Amino acid sequence: MAMRVLMVSDVYFPRINGVSTSIETFCNDLAAQDIDVTLIAPDYPQEAASNSGNSGNPSNPSSKAQRVPSRKVPFDPEDRLMHWKPLLAQLQTSGRDNVDLIHIQTPFIAHYAGVRAKAMFGVPAIATYHTHFEEYIHHYLPVMPRPLLRAAARTLARSQCNELDAVVVPSQIMRDTLDDYGVTAPMHVLPTGIPISQFAGGDGKAFRRLHGIAIDTPLALYVGRVAHEKNIGFLLDAAKQIAASLPGFILMVAGEGPALPALRRQAAALGIEANVRFVGYLDRASALPDCYAAANVFVFASKTETQGLVLLEAMAAGIPVYAFAAMGTCDIVGPQQGAIAAPDNVGEFANGLRQLLQDHPRLMQMSQQARQFAQSWSAPERARQLAALYHSLARH
Repeated sequence: MAMRVLMVSDVYFPRINGVSTSIETFCNDLAAQDIDVTLIAPDYPQEAASNSGNSGNPSNPSSKAQRVPSRKVPFDPEDRLMHWKPLLAQLQTSGRDNVDLIHIQTPFIAHYAGVRAKAMFGVPAIATYHTHFEEYIHHYLPVMPRPLLRAAARTLARSQCNELDAVVVPSQIMRDTLDDYGVTAPMHVLPTGIPISQFAGGDGKAFRRLHGIAIDTPLALYVGRVAHEKNIGFLLDAAKQIAASLPGFILMVAGEGPALPALRRQAAALGIEANVRFVGYLDRASALPDCYAAANVFVFASKTETQGLVLLEAMAAGIPVYAFAAMGTCDIVGPQQGAIAAPDNVGEFANGLRQLLQDHPRLMQMSQQARQFAQSWSAPERARQLAALYHSLARH
């Protein structure tokens, strides 16, 4: 008989971010481990209407979730806040038939509902700690003193994690961080895997033709949420220096988010509008793999990642990575198998990226290493490990 897991999250597709991607990736492979997952997440009425039901993924992962009525979040146009009573009612309805475990994916209202469900059904509850809030919350509450926000983030993380039977963290450095916070609940390092075959066969030449980019144009790519904590402005500063000495150089930014208007203004102020392409969200099953395949190098300057799935997606496509080794990306960049740890200095970063883009033999060698390294992060194996954790907790 299949094990039944109730999963609850404050975000899911059509809201595109790393949490949504992680949930979808695990759920797609947990069924093969005889795990029956019911996902409860907010509705997104405006996004669904504007996209005509297209979440950005042809498989329409939005249809896999039990949706709860929600409202807008002040100062955050991308997210929704589930209404408490309908959320509890959905949990009761979804959990009527022998629930074995609760898996909480986010630390907002979903956390408190998940803890309530733990008591309601008398089953274990775990959470995945996806986001290092301490390092980026000040971008969204700039009027508050940064030390106060950091202290509050640490206190909340410690309190929430210690209510649970276990915590899943995507990297060892995130485990160490929570340990420093005073988290005493058992922690398990379990990164999200990637569907390697999905990103291994993109058509880079077709993507370049579509966007009017010559085959020999040096192209550096960023994929991800266009948010302030991603440090994309650093990449634009570096792009200005590279463009001055590498003719035709292009930095492509694939994604959307609250920092996009400011980044467009920055590109204009730097005089590099011709060297920067903002291409928005791309369909994960078709356009995104093609976009990865079109790039010469994947660049990343975020210092707040708990894992960095986009680095692995690029590597699965055979694209060398040039990124900061900070927080969760250390586990990916550190081994230097298809990746280079980039310096945290604009001039040095730009110089290193310029040299790499001009070193074609090294790019070819790194491409092979990147594909090999990505194989060890396959999604089915990570799902097997998560299923084993579920069973170990449910037996206790």
